Amino acid sequence: MGKINICLIGIGDVASALVQGTEYYKKNPDKIIGTLPEITQYSIDDIQFVLGVDVNANKVGKDLSQAIFAEPNCNLKLYEPKFLNAPVIKGPVLDGLDSNIKNIIPVDNNQKPEDIRDELKRNEVDVAVILLPTGSHEATRYYANAALDAGVCVVNGMPSYVVKDADLVKKAESLNLSLIGDDVKSQIGATIIHRSLANLFPMRGAILDRTIQLDWGGSSDFLNLLTPMKDGNLRYEEGKRQSKTEAVLANLQNRDEVECQISAVDYIPFIKNQKEAYMRLEGRIFGGAPVRIDITMFVEDGNNSAGVLVDCIRVSKIAKDRGIGGVLQSACSFFNKHPPEQLEDYVAKKRLIEFIEGKRER
Repeated sequence: MGKINICLIGIGDVASALVQGTEYYKKNPDKIIGTLPEITQYSIDDIQFVLGVDVNANKVGKDLSQAIFAEPNCNLKLYEPKFLNAPVIKGPVLDGLDSNIKNIIPVDNNQKPEDIRDELKRNEVDVAVILLPTGSHEATRYYANAALDAGVCVVNGMPSYVVKDADLVKKAESLNLSLIGDDVKSQIGATIIHRSLANLFPMRGAILDRTIQLDWGGSSDFLNLLTPMKDGNLRYEEGKRQSKTEAVLANLQNRDEVECQISAVDYIPFIKNQKEAYMRLEGRIFGGAPVRIDITMFVEDGNNSAGVLVDCIRVSKIAKDRGIGGVLQSACSFFNKHPPEQLEDYVAKKRLIEFIEGKRER
C-alpha cells in the first residue's frame, strides 16, 4: 500500500533504537520480534524515515543514520544503518532544554531553526513521532500544531498533553488527521508489569493496600527527570508521575484507597540507557492475611519503546488511509500510559484489533 514517511522529533535514545531496529529488520525480516503481527496492511519494510528534528549541534545537519549515535545518546548499538537520506534539521529551542540536560546538549546559535511545517510538507511526511524530553510541554504543543498544519498525523511518545488537549483534538478532527498518545507504554516495562500485578489482586479476590515503584537509569531522560524546577519540584512531577500512577491504578475499584508512590530515584550515568526498577505490592488475602510481592526488572529503555512505536506508526497510517481524524481511542488505550480512556489491557488489545480489521471506527 506504499511507504509511510516518518519524521522523528527529538533524536534521542528511543529514536536511535527505533531507527536501528527498523532498518535491521528490513534486512532481516525473518528475525522480527516485538511488533503486532495483526497489523497486516503495512510492514516494517514500509516505514521510511525522511526527516529528523533536534537542537543538538552535533545532530543538526547530519543524516539520521549518523545523528542517532551522537552523544549524549547511549542506547545499545545493535545495527548501523546505511545512509537514509533523512536530514536532521534544527527546530526552535523552546522548553526542551529547561533542565540539567542543557549541560550535555550543545546548541549552536549559528544553526538557524527551520520552518517545521514547510519541511514536513516538503518531505511528504505521513506521521510525526514526538520524542522530546519529559516536561517539554510548550515544544510538544508547538510540534503537534506544526504537524497538523502540514497534514501530518501525530504520535506523542511523551507525557505532555496532545490527545487530552481539546484544541489539538478539535483541529485534528477537522483535518481528518489522527492522534495517538500520550506517553508511550513500553513493551515489557515497569508500568505494564506493575499494572498487571496490581490488576491481579481484584481478579483473584484479594485487596491491594499499598504499592511502590522506584526507577533509575543512566540516559539523558533520567538526568532531565531529576532536575528541580523553579518551584522546587522535580521535572518528573510534571506529568510523568501522574501518567505512571494512573496507568497502574486505573482499573482498580479501590484505587482511591490504595497508597501508591511511584518515583524516579536516581540518574546513574555509567549504566547508560539501561533502566532498572523495583516494585513492591502489599495487600490482603483470605482472612485478612498479608501478602507482599517484590520484583525487580532490567531493560534497555530505548528498545522497550521502539517496538511499540513501530505499531503506532502503522496504525496511524491505516487511520490516514481511511480519513479518520482525531484521537484513535483503541490505539491510545493499548499503546499509552496516559490515554483519554484507561482500559484493561486485554480489552484495549481486542478493540485495537477490531480497529485494524475495520470493525471499529477508532
